[in-house]
Amino acid sequence: MEHLAVEALNFVFPNDTHAHWTLMIVIYPYITGVVAGAFIVSALAHVFHVQSLMPVAKFALIFALAWLLFVTAPLLNHLGHPERALSMLFTPNFGGPSMMAGFGYIYMTYSILLIFEILFVFRYEMILLKEKSTGIKKTIYNILTLGTNDKSIEGRKIDRKVAFILAAVGIPLACSLHGYVGFIFGAVKTVEWWFTPLMPIIFLLSASVSGIAGMILFYILIKKFTGKMSEIKTETIKTLVKLLWTFFILDFLFEMIEIAVHAYGGTEGWHHVSSALNGPLSWSFWTMQVEILSIIPFIVLGFLSLKNVSRNTLMILSPIISFMLLAQVLFMRWNVVIGGQIMAKSERGFAVYHPTMFEKEGILVTIIMLVAPIVTLWLLSKIFPLWETKTDKEPLV
Repeated sequence: MEHLAVEALNFVFPNDTHAHWTLMIVIYPYITGVVAGAFIVSALAHVFHVQSLMPVAKFALIFALAWLLFVTAPLLNHLGHPERALSMLFTPNFGGPSMMAGFGYIYMTYSILLIFEILFVFRYEMILLKEKSTGIKKTIYNILTLGTNDKSIEGRKIDRKVAFILAAVGIPLACSLHGYVGFIFGAVKTVEWWFTPLMPIIFLLSASVSGIAGMILFYILIKKFTGKMSEIKTETIKTLVKLLWTFFILDFLFEMIEIAVHAYGGTEGWHHVSSALNGPLSWSFWTMQVEILSIIPFIVLGFLSLKNVSRNTLMILSPIISFMLLAQVLFMRWNVVIGGQIMAKSERGFAVYHPTMFEKEGILVTIIMLVAPIVTLWLLSKIFPLWETKTDKEPLV
């Protein structure tokens, strides 16, 4: 009886009463994932020559850059002394409990690669735009083209070769960028909900889902608000939808496999994980992430992929489902990051975390950081042409 009484206690250690990693650490892998997913679309076009994706190949690069610029913003806001962030890169401790230095190296390398790929992909068009521009805009194009005015066929061939190499190298880097985030969580032995070798795979697949979903949503929205819906290629949307469905099948499958392995194997701490999933996380995990934001998109994406639906149906359903999957991945990040922390180390209780609106890492700051990449995308569109042009289709012979 005494043993049962102790088990019934909702006991939380003093250092478990609040979440140390808050909303900033929820949106940090979310933003990183959108970058990786968007780059995959660009790589499929530039490396694997998927012709139906060529109309959004340039857009994918600029979309990835807009989000890439804010990958570290949540982390810097979370740090008590953000000015010390570079110290981990100059004095890394690879044998310690933190491996964030490795992420820093991958992030810097990928950022440099993406910027150079953009410069080579857009070089010829920026030269043409420079000739038509004046003032500050002309100066910007002059800087981005490094002062060159070479419009020769040989120069354009070199541009395409270099862009091809950079895109090919960028594929494993993009995968590493977000897979490493999952590795950081999956290596935390003290949290049963995180400690699994499937975590890097799940993070990478969900990253692909969020990136492709973001591409579909903003591709259609931008064309809608600029009055150019007729320019949208139906085949491009169909390819993106099929790609999104494929990655989502794998993502959802691995998420469910992870839970099934824990449950069937009766792993240590599973009773606590199951109590969290059926308790504090019941609404955010089972209701929102699984039932509403996973099962419904799964069925609709299958319908859009397997049936020859009309263009209007495709244009209406695909952005709605894409928005739902963006929300699904955000809920997944919440359930992993926050859900793992609310489980007390005593394995008998749960902490409580309720984000407030105006705190340093609160809801308002989170919204600002998620809107900032969208505003940046709009600013970048003033410099870089987002869509495929006639010059892209010109044969270089």
